[in-house]
Amino acid sequence: MKRGNKDEPLIKDVTGVILAGGKSSRYGKNKSFVKVNGVPLIERVIRAMKDVFQDVIIITNTPNEYAYLTFPMFEDLIKGLGPLGGIYTGLKSLQTRTGFFVACDMPTISQKLIKYMVGNRYDHDIVVPRIAGRLEPLCALYGQSCLPPIKRLIDARQYQIFSFFDEVSVRYIEEEEIRRIDSGLRTFFNINRPEELNRFREALRQERERRKGEKKGREDVR
Repeated sequence: MKRGNKDEPLIKDVTGVILAGGKSSRYGKNKSFVKVNGVPLIERVIRAMKDVFQDVIIITNTPNEYAYLTFPMFEDLIKGLGPLGGIYTGLKSLQTRTGFFVACDMPTISQKLIKYMVGNRYDHDIVVPRIAGRLEPLCALYGQSCLPPIKRLIDARQYQIFSFFDEVSVRYIEEEEIRRIDSGLRTFFNINRPEELNRFREALRQERERRKGEKKGREDVR
C-alpha cells in the first residue's frame, strides 16, 4: 500500500501497532475485512497509520488472512488473553521503545489526534484518551516500560488493561483536548455489530452530502 502525504516526515521513534487478533464474536465473522465503500475496515486503519508512522506492524493470530497487506505480522505470544495479550505481544515485538496501539475496527481515527498524542508522550509510559471519565485503551500509546507490570498481570491471570495503570506514568488526553482536534469524537467510533456498520455507512453518506452542499454553496457565491 502506498503512503499518502510525502511532504510531512513520518514518525520514526514510535511504531504503529494494529490489533487484529480479536475473534469478532459479537459481529459473527472477521470484521477486519468488512467493506465500506469497497474498502475493508483494516485497510482504512492502515491508511491512517502508514501516513503517520514509518513502521507499522499487525498483531494477529491469523496472519495468512492479512499477508496481502505486506506489513510485518506477529502472533500473540500467549494466546487467549484478549487485548492485553495483543499489547504485550506488540510491545515485545517493537524495534522502537514506544508503540501507538489501535484496534482494527476504528475506521475514522484522526491522524491529527494520533500526532497530538505522540507529541505528549515524553516522560510518560502511557498516553490514553479519557472521554466522560471512560478510557480508550485501544487507541493509546504504550512504552516498553509497561512490559513488567503487564507480565505481572498475566502471571496473576488478571487481564483488564487498566489494572496496571497505577504502576506507571500516564498522560490522560482529556475530552476537551480531543474535541479541539476531533470535535465529533469520530476517532472512537468502532464497529462491533452489523448495525453499527450500517450507522457508519449512513454517517459517511451524510458527510458526503454535507460536503457537496458546502461545495455548491461556495460555487453559488462565486
